[in-house]
Amino acid sequence: MQIHNLSKTPSVLNTFISEIRAKTIQKDRMRFRRNIERIGEVLGYELSKHLQFEAKTITTPLGKSETVLHKNDIVLCSILRAGVPLHNGLLNYFDGAENAFISAYRHHKHNPESFEIVVDYLACPNLEGKTLILADPMLATGQSMLATFEALKPFGTPKEIHLVSVIGAQDGVDFIANAFSAETHLWIATIDKTLNEKGYIVPGLGDAGDLAFGNKLQN
Repeated sequence: MQIHNLSKTPSVLNTFISEIRAKTIQKDRMRFRRNIERIGEVLGYELSKHLQFEAKTITTPLGKSETVLHKNDIVLCSILRAGVPLHNGLLNYFDGAENAFISAYRHHKHNPESFEIVVDYLACPNLEGKTLILADPMLATGQSMLATFEALKPFGTPKEIHLVSVIGAQDGVDFIANAFSAETHLWIATIDKTLNEKGYIVPGLGDAGDLAFGNKLQN
């Protein structure tokens, strides 16, 4: 797997990451969602440099302009519900993409420190020969990303795969690096060192879905 960790180069991206982490700032749900969206835009821009391009001639009111435009047939897939703001950021830059959505969540059977990934809902177009961008803001253990990809397999084999995350744990990055092909790209804003006993990223930021949309109903 080819890993693109954008935090290795200081940029304005650091501002967005610091704000989604900060306890005082992340209480503003609208700002939290917008910062995730902006991070998605930055990741999408960097990702676009690795797409395929072709020459095009554009007609302006005053003449002709030569340019190069990407020719990829993109499907953008996000994991609900936390993935929605990240999806929107990517969609701002790949506005012609087809879209897929999947519901994947941690199901704790008996031990709160162990879980399985359950996929409840999936809507997806044909993936055969297309460029799949699979987005999940928090790459903790990596199991959600892999479970989602496995659920997408009946829809065809993509030509290329790009994984997009905001914050990851090194364990999760290592896990998907072994699970996905060497040609797969991972685009990630930053990588933290550890997971806690419940499988959450430390220092991380907390629960991205709750911060974006409010606390889930607890059974």
